[in-house]
Amino acid sequence: MKRPHKNRPKSTTVEELARHLNCRFEGDGNTPIHDVSSLERADKGDLVFLAEPKYRNSLEKTKASAAIVPIEEKLDRIPTIHSEHPYVSFIKALEFFYTPYRPEPGIHPQALVSPSTTIGKDVSIGAFVFIDEDVEIGDGSILFPFVSVYPRVKIGKEVVCHSFVSIRENTRIGNRVILHNGVVLGSDGFGFQKAKDGSHIKIPQKGIVIIEDDVEIGANTTVDRAALGETVIKRGTKIDNLVQVAHSVEIGPDSILAAQTGIAGSSKVGKNFIAGGQVGIPDHITIGDSVIIAAKSGITKNLPSGSFVSGSPHLDIRTWRKAWAAIPQLYDLIREIRKLKKRIEKLENKLRE
Repeated sequence: MKRPHKNRPKSTTVEELARHLNCRFEGDGNTPIHDVSSLERADKGDLVFLAEPKYRNSLEKTKASAAIVPIEEKLDRIPTIHSEHPYVSFIKALEFFYTPYRPEPGIHPQALVSPSTTIGKDVSIGAFVFIDEDVEIGDGSILFPFVSVYPRVKIGKEVVCHSFVSIRENTRIGNRVILHNGVVLGSDGFGFQKAKDGSHIKIPQKGIVIIEDDVEIGANTTVDRAALGETVIKRGTKIDNLVQVAHSVEIGPDSILAAQTGIAGSSKVGKNFIAGGQVGIPDHITIGDSVIIAAKSGITKNLPSGSFVSGSPHLDIRTWRKAWAAIPQLYDLIREIRKLKKRIEKLENKLRE
């Protein structure tokens, strides 16, 4: 199977790039741009961006040939592209210059694909990929080497499965999903019942996993199948590396889960949810829409929509900040209380005399 050459950055001009970004520009529109870079590392031919005024000093010193800046920003030293959202425009510029590596369509001769598999157009299946019976793969999808797909899996269009992804039986994956290295979808949920003799009886996990459109799941993250019903990751959700999503969990659309977050069985999370790193959510918890949980927090009860919490056990973020602001003063407060206690004891003794 042929592989494309490594992508090389495109060359353009400030004027052409501004037109591509639908932004106006100032300065020499013929200035060549070859790549994008940070303010500190930029060199001649690079494009940088300014999102916040506090970085203006770094912009003044940059060696870049052009910059994306806010609408009102003035800079005469180099050409500028003016954007209402400089960071978003910079992301679009980055997409213009860089395209992730993608193999050519085709099935590698060392892949093992069941004859009952339905494969769409322009699908790429790499070496040592295993695809079991009755699998469906949509147009333009890519399975990198060593991907394993169990029976009756449905994979949508333009899905990317990086090496060592494992997709268990009956899992359903939508369109434009990205699964990074080592993702496991549909492994058994952790369900056991303790018997009278102290042993643990395994509860069969007969449910499935559903991953909706435009979801991205980071390396070595696991999403367990439901005992009954479905574990669902809804449209547009982005999950970091090393996250555990347990059986029968439902995560609402456009949510963000940072690394090492764990969500226990049967918990339900609303849309636009954000969990910082190492957040812990126990089983059968309901979390509303637009909830933010700060890193390392331990949730103990349901959270209504709009909550912003931190700590373990969790507190409203304002209460948590006040509490932690007071902690450095606790030792001094304890000493003062001890002094006051001694003074009160002296006064009480005098009164008894």
